[in-house]
Amino acid sequence: MNLEEIVRATYEEVKNTDDKGRLASYIPELVNVDSESFGVFISTIDHTNFGIGNFNEKFSIQSIAKVLSLSLAYSILGEKIWTRLGVEPSGTAFNSLVQLEADKGIPRNPFINAGAIVISDILLSNLKNPKEEFLSFIRSISNNSELNYSRKIAASEKSVGFRNVALCNFIKSFGNIENEPSDVLDFYFDLCSLEMNCKELSEIFLFLANNGCNIFANNSILTKSQCKRINALMQTCGLYDESGEFAFKVGLPGKSGVGGGIVAIHPNHYAIAVWSPKLNEKGNSYKGMKFLEEFTTKSQLSIF
Repeated sequence: MNLEEIVRATYEEVKNTDDKGRLASYIPELVNVDSESFGVFISTIDHTNFGIGNFNEKFSIQSIAKVLSLSLAYSILGEKIWTRLGVEPSGTAFNSLVQLEADKGIPRNPFINAGAIVISDILLSNLKNPKEEFLSFIRSISNNSELNYSRKIAASEKSVGFRNVALCNFIKSFGNIENEPSDVLDFYFDLCSLEMNCKELSEIFLFLANNGCNIFANNSILTKSQCKRINALMQTCGLYDESGEFAFKVGLPGKSGVGGGIVAIHPNHYAIAVWSPKLNEKGNSYKGMKFLEEFTTKSQLSIF
C-alpha cells in the first residue's frame, strides 16, 4: 500500500470541498491565522514520512497538548491519577461546568478543560519547575529542541479565560485542586499555547503508536498498559462531544484542538496530523474531520 499516494489523493479531494467551518473567534489571537491553510503529515513507525500542503506552518495545538500533559502526569503518578479524574465521555461541551456539581469536582475525563486543569495541578505538585520540565518532556519525546509556548497565544487566552477561571475555582471548592488556582491556570494556558506544525505534531505522537516507546531514543515514555489507556481515552473522549462521530467515521484514536489541528494514531503503524483552522459546530476542524474519514476509508487502515 502506498500511503503517500493515498494522502496526496485525499488531500487534493478534500482541499477543493466547500469549507463550512469558522475560525475560533473566542480566543482573539486565533482569528489572525490564514483561514485557507490546510496541511497534512504522516509519520510511520518504520520511518516512512510524507507531508503535503501547509504541513510546515506552525499553529497553536491547543487541546491536543492535553494528551501530552496527561502522558507526563500518568508516568509520574501511575494508576493513582484516576482517583482525581474520570474516564467517561462527557457528552457536553469541552468547557462545561454542568457535571462537576453532580460529580463532586471530579472531571469526567482528562481531555475536557476541567480534566486538563486537574492534570495541570498534578504537574504543579510534582515538578519543581513545571513549565520548563514539561517543555523538556515534549522536546525529548519529539527529538525537537525548538518546540515552545507562544506568549501571544497564552496572553490572548488569559485575557478571555473567565470560564476556565470558574472551572478551576469550582474544582478547588471540592478539594480536587491542591495549588493556587492562579498558578494552575497560568500553567494551563501556557501548555495550551504550544505551537507545532503537522510534521512536528505527527512525530511527537509516534510514541502512542509505538506502545509508549520513544521511537527516536528507544526509551519508554509510558508502559504498554498506560499507552493502551491513553489511546482508549483518545478514542472515546478525544474530540469532545463529537468523539462518537469521529470513532464512527474515522475509526482511530484522535485528539483535536480549536487551533484547527487533529492528530490521529493507528497503533503499531502511524501517527497522522491534519491542520485546517475553520471549525465545525462542535469545535473540530471541518476539513480535518473530512480528510481523516476519507483517508481511513481509502487506506482501509483503522482499528474498526
